[in-house]
Amino acid sequence: MDKFAVLGFLIIATTLEASGDAVMRMSLAPRAWPVRCLMFMAGTVLLSSYGLTLNLAPIEFGRVVGLYVAILFIVWQIVNFVAFRTVLGVPTLVGGSLVVTGGCIVALWQR
Repeated sequence: MDKFAVLGFLIIATTLEASGDAVMRMSLAPRAWPVRCLMFMAGTVLLSSYGLTLNLAPIEFGRVVGLYVAILFIVWQIVNFVAFRTVLGVPTLVGGSLVVTGGCIVALWQR
């Protein structure tokens, strides 16, 4: 599979996962019951889409898991900022750089 296609797939899967998690967290906030139910259903659809996408992918997940974790960390931070206005602190930046570096090492070392 083309490297750009794999990267695109990973970005889509991580975006579905992080967005689904964020919507689920939002559905737990005190809101009117119908709004909470709709948000819960939207989160369920996003997380189910993530699981379906990940399991139907024409790639061996074990070969890209390091890259997946690195991309997931980045996407999670973007979604947290957009959805919850969470600003990254120094510990998250330092730890995140280690996560991304480790993910890239795992991905590139498996050649």
